Amino acid sequence: MPDGRTGRTLKIASRAATAEIVRTARARRGHPGRHNDHDRQQRARAFRQTLETLGPLYIKVGQILATRPDIMPQYAIDELEHLNDQANVAPFSMFEPVLEDELGAGWRSRFRAVHTDQPLGSASLAQVYKAIWADGTPCVIKVQRPGSEAAVRGDMAVLRKAAWLIAKTAPRFCEVVDVQAMLETLFTVMDAELDFTREARNMKRARKNAKQFKRLRIPKVLEATPRVLVQTFADGVPINRIKSGDLTRKQRKEIAHQLMGYMFRGYFVDRFFHADPHPGNIIISPDGKAHLIDWGMLGRLDRGSSLAVLTCLLGITRSDGAALARGWARLGTATPWSNMSAFVGDVSRIVPHWADASLAELNYGVALMTLMRYSSERGIQISPLVSVLGKSLANMEGSVRYIYPKLKLDTALQSILQDIMRELLLDNLDVRQSSQVLLECLAAVNGAPAQLQAFLSDLADRQFAVQARTNLGDPIGPGKRHRLSLHGNRIRAAAALVAAGVVLRRLQRRATRSTE
Repeated sequence: MPDGRTGRTLKIASRAATAEIVRTARARRGHPGRHNDHDRQQRARAFRQTLETLGPLYIKVGQILATRPDIMPQYAIDELEHLNDQANVAPFSMFEPVLEDELGAGWRSRFRAVHTDQPLGSASLAQVYKAIWADGTPCVIKVQRPGSEAAVRGDMAVLRKAAWLIAKTAPRFCEVVDVQAMLETLFTVMDAELDFTREARNMKRARKNAKQFKRLRIPKVLEATPRVLVQTFADGVPINRIKSGDLTRKQRKEIAHQLMGYMFRGYFVDRFFHADPHPGNIIISPDGKAHLIDWGMLGRLDRGSSLAVLTCLLGITRSDGAALARGWARLGTATPWSNMSAFVGDVSRIVPHWADASLAELNYGVALMTLMRYSSERGIQISPLVSVLGKSLANMEGSVRYIYPKLKLDTALQSILQDIMRELLLDNLDVRQSSQVLLECLAAVNGAPAQLQAFLSDLADRQFAVQARTNLGDPIGPGKRHRLSLHGNRIRAAAALVAAGVVLRRLQRRATRSTE
């Protein structure tokens, strides 16, 4: 017998599958052999509604799938972009026990007033209420729905089982699309949404990182427990509801540049970024400030991935397909059938159309995710972190597009690039980083003599083999003959290697004699 969450998921999924079978049968009776756009849109809409019914974790999965054109058809992606996490408003009485458990029986004494009649927002994980803090500061109270954490944890267990089955039944597919790793990345990103103390830490760090951006504001945390978060109130309207006369052109341009600059700094310097900056999470106040709220869904990048993504963006802005392809490949892992040369060709053909486009002309976040499809087709597995970053970039661009669609990626990146490169240089001069580089060099030096001796022994025993690929990326198999032309540079490199081996052996002999 399946457990509660598994049984619930199976019930909802079975109901959706039955409805799809009925819909398909009716369509075939009316139009045999045809699947028109209306049928596809109905199917995609039903899929989106099923995810919304299943709950917050499945909604996040759907949002990630919307960034994966290598998995989902375009009509499904278009529909999944409309996913929302709006839940029915529950009475405040449902949340009072949570406030008492987290803040104590006298929790109301912490506030001058709490507006409980109508929440500011209602999602499947929490509801948000406007209030006034004891010192008169306008604030909001975010309260987790009772039982929501247990429900999400249960859904995680269900999805882990599903990913395990996919890995067993479709191993070749999973070599290119690591479903298990993709889900685990999403689960890690969602951790802060289940524990508000983590979200509070994220906000404190985000406030520190935003100090140089005068048009940006991050709410201040006033109180935080695992299920209750009190923060300063961001007065204003979502960025997509700004009217034409609400801001001057200068304000719009400055906000757009600083929002993009803050995100770029997050990707490439702090390696810590808002993973869900959709329009509802960017509030524009009457004084022309952008408030970036809801830090529950956070993304992180390691040093190597961050540098590779920066290489990709610079490749786009400079119309350098080869650089873009190299940076993208560094984000992933080659499979036995990968074809890098073909991938470089794919990218080189499309990047000139992206280089100088404005946000009004091209969605760069979606363009970046288009690379996912090309790389998958060429057998290159990409890190699941790219989906989270792609979602973040696509959402931020979509938000900025509402106030300043003339912004170009090249211009936005150039405005912050000098600061980014300076920070990266200082980071590499850090004692820990310098020590790590030195240790890696020492390890390479210590291992070089043994590797060189093994190479020379292979040459002496005629066991040295060269692995090669055809232009199509296929390994050279038995029985196939290919002539490998050794150009002058390669011959000189081989001669230098042999000469180094001779010198090394002489040095070793001298060292041996001196110890005798």
